[in-house]
Amino acid sequence: MSEAALALEDVAGKYAAEAIKQDNQGARGIAITNYQRAIEALTRLIHLFPDNTLNAVYQQHCEQYQKRIGELQSSPDNSSPNENSGNNGSSQGNSNQTVSNNNLENMILKEKPNVSWKEVIGLEDVKTALREAIVYPARKPELFTLGWPRGILLYGPPGCGKTMLAAATASEIAGYFINVDAASMMSKWLGDAEKNVSKLFHMARDSSKKENVPVIMLIDEVDSLLGNSQNENGGEIRVKNQFLTEMDGINDKGKNLQTYVIAATNKPWKLDWAFLRRFSKRVYIPLPALEARESLFSIYLSKLKKDASVNSLELGQLTDGYSASDVKDICQSAQLSVIDEYFSVADAKGDKDLTHVKLRDCTMDDFKKIIKKRKPSVNQGMIQEYSNWTKDFSAL
Repeated sequence: MSEAALALEDVAGKYAAEAIKQDNQGARGIAITNYQRAIEALTRLIHLFPDNTLNAVYQQHCEQYQKRIGELQSSPDNSSPNENSGNNGSSQGNSNQTVSNNNLENMILKEKPNVSWKEVIGLEDVKTALREAIVYPARKPELFTLGWPRGILLYGPPGCGKTMLAAATASEIAGYFINVDAASMMSKWLGDAEKNVSKLFHMARDSSKKENVPVIMLIDEVDSLLGNSQNENGGEIRVKNQFLTEMDGINDKGKNLQTYVIAATNKPWKLDWAFLRRFSKRVYIPLPALEARESLFSIYLSKLKKDASVNSLELGQLTDGYSASDVKDICQSAQLSVIDEYFSVADAKGDKDLTHVKLRDCTMDDFKKIIKKRKPSVNQGMIQEYSNWTKDFSAL
């Protein structure tokens, strides 16, 4: 994800956090304002980055925030959570419980994703590992007399498709996809984190049993939930223990349970052995190879107005060491540079209606200028760290 997208996501998260905090405290007007600002930030994010794979998550968050705004606007003035109506605080307790449940719902996307393996460029070894661990057992569980892995760790540089892989796997088995950000689980404003962990696993198991469908939970940035730290407090330790307990339940070989946990991290070395032991599949998601970079450029270039000089193979050769998201950002930046020139020329000519200026095609020089200025988001030192960790802990 680009820096601009991350910045907008961060803004939306801060507004949502403040909205939920004020909601809990009964400050209805401030909560509504912050919910609205969160919706505006997420809506802008969706419009600016229409191809973002997380847009479905953002859209669901918008709908949940809008629903909460409606509830706050329609409730009577004397029903504020902070106001006692002679029930010794039971009204406040129920309200806070409702908000707590809303908090968990706001963190989770549960749906049947529409992402195919074809949309995941390259990574054939990774796809094979996911098929063996999830797709085949979901289709023919009776073949797996010794059970099958239910915990899969995907690790590697940022922007290489870990989220898309998990979504494509869920789509392959026509299952639900629950996407939760581990960092959000640990946020103080979301309440008791270990209870959220318990609710999350209960939700996944319940959905799988009641609706008779496989459920894949993607827990992103899992190192923020279960990483090693010299300054762990009691709450963090309880969260870890709760997660490990829930994973033991998922991994119970005596149950024919179609619930899977895919954990994703950019920092696998922060995870302790107690966690790794419960994830019997540990799969490295590397930077895209030349063939994959060429394919990525071909996909993004097909959506751009370009001249004959633009060559996806040459661009792939020029971007060794770049991530999949870096490739997209390069294409986006090249397009923006042409659009910027278009408006600059129009303004210089006083063409307010933009009717006498033509948008030129992107050229190979546009891309080369961007690549020259834009360095990869992953350096060789980081790649070496992944290589060293893979030698010690990889488990395909």
